[in-house]
Amino acid sequence: MASGNGPRIAVALDGAGWHPAAWREPGARPAELLTAAYWTDLVREAEAAKLDFVTLEDSLALQTVSYLDRPGERTDIVQGRLDAVLIAARVAPLTSRIGLVPTAVVTHTEPFHLSKAIATLDYVSGGRAGVRVQVAGRADDNRHFGRREFGEFRLEDSHEPDRPSPLADLFDEAADYVEVLRRLWDSWEDDAEIRDVATGRFVDREKLHYIDFEGRWFKVKGPSITPRPPQGQPLVTSLAHAPIPYRLAARSADVVHVTPFDREQAATIVAAVRDEQDRAGRGGETLHVFGDVVVFLGETERAAADRKARLDDLAGTEYSSDAHVFTGTPAGLADLLLDWHGAGLSGFRLRPGAVPHDLTAITRGLVPALRARGAFRTDYEADTLRGLLGLSRPANRYTAV
Repeated sequence: MASGNGPRIAVALDGAGWHPAAWREPGARPAELLTAAYWTDLVREAEAAKLDFVTLEDSLALQTVSYLDRPGERTDIVQGRLDAVLIAARVAPLTSRIGLVPTAVVTHTEPFHLSKAIATLDYVSGGRAGVRVQVAGRADDNRHFGRREFGEFRLEDSHEPDRPSPLADLFDEAADYVEVLRRLWDSWEDDAEIRDVATGRFVDREKLHYIDFEGRWFKVKGPSITPRPPQGQPLVTSLAHAPIPYRLAARSADVVHVTPFDREQAATIVAAVRDEQDRAGRGGETLHVFGDVVVFLGETERAAADRKARLDDLAGTEYSSDAHVFTGTPAGLADLLLDWHGAGLSGFRLRPGAVPHDLTAITRGLVPALRARGAFRTDYEADTLRGLLGLSRPANRYTAV
């Protein structure tokens, strides 16, 4: 049964949870964070609740609590992580229906490599792959590679999309990166592989295409070395807080994760994204807008508040986030999500404050509360991630009509 008019639900997985002290919670598994079994258990929990997809966080630097921190300086938070794309590939054969969307930093990597990695993930998952593209402009990230430096990187520039800046360049580069990804995924026609033993022809070379992309940052001839993925185009998502990243999403993404703090702001952000979508010439296409919410859940509001307060005490400071922080019951969270859904958000990406507690509160508390309101599916209605999100399989741009 489909979810009707209710919101779509994804979860964002990051280590032991989004609170910096989550690894110290009873029930946390800090010794297992670098094991395949840990991530498999979390994704299976999400799949059992019929969630749309999971995202897996990643970065090029050691973890910090705030953007102003220097990576690696904190010894009281989880440090170190596995590669998100490889985690997703390991988990894929052990799950069957949920979407898998690892984060990939596109600033210091090559689109050719990522295109075949995500295409491979789409194959091993049977059409459930996506990628969350992320930029990186910190000097600490640059030093891992030593190939490039940026000018002054100011977050406030993100609100001025029409003014040249290093930050605007980063996001323009990311848009070109995604364009190369999509062209490489299309560089094999769907029936390019013949596999005809009798004639000895494995592939029809006329159905492999040079993409001949040439822009400011990339010059890629193609074709890919991986045949077209099962979904044709795996899902592309991005996180956006301001006009410049809204523009990237409007040009390039299938899903954009945004961070409103109330219903009114949610409506304003949705309108801004739709305006950028129209400017990008994609007004007729589906672009899902998901609201990010960090959640700390309990059987009562007091229990949830007390647990968050205990985590804050362990961390030595009150937790804050770029996204709205909800502390309360699963039923209360259901009310908030349905209210914000009415402001135009397609769905939500929930960030569990501590794992496993807040993940299971989502899967075993929030999901039943939404179902009781007729607002969430009881079973998966499609086999691919694009299908779950109501996105058609795109035609190949290089196929001759």
